[in-house]
Amino acid sequence: MIILIDMDDVISDFDGEFYSRWNRLHPDKPVVPPEDRKCFYIKDELPEEYAGLVREINTAHGFINSLPEILGAVQAVKEIAGMGHDVFICTSPLNAYQNCVKEKYEWIEKHLGFEWTLKLILTKDKTLIKGNILIDDKPEVTGVSEPSWEHIIFDKPYNRLINNHKRLTWINWKDLIF
Repeated sequence: MIILIDMDDVISDFDGEFYSRWNRLHPDKPVVPPEDRKCFYIKDELPEEYAGLVREINTAHGFINSLPEILGAVQAVKEIAGMGHDVFICTSPLNAYQNCVKEKYEWIEKHLGFEWTLKLILTKDKTLIKGNILIDDKPEVTGVSEPSWEHIIFDKPYNRLINNHKRLTWINWKDLIF
């Protein structure tokens, strides 16, 4: 089985690091708490005048590389691969990719090992990637093709209104995939 696993907010805590930096850099500018989020993109939860501040944080040198691991993610990914499945990290780079692309590779090497950098797929359209399962936190993954994979949602507050997909965490993953 080919299993595609998203990186940001599935195995690495993009939102957690963003909120940590936001609260440190802009304590005077309150934001919607993570547990109350309704939108996939953080910027969509904030006033438009904050857009530049959001971009400064998530495109900064070292941001992607410093993302903490989502608890249990790395162990689960390695276990899934150890069961004989072809596992790939399938992730979309930010539009301002200059730091993002390199740092995604660095993050994967640091947390999963160099051999996993050979299993990293960077794409803006995941529907073009062949697989049996895509584990992704994005509520709806769309693109130019009909996907070959089943979308299993990695549980986050902003995707809880989606009820037509299986919902996974790194606690219940064995029950849903196998």
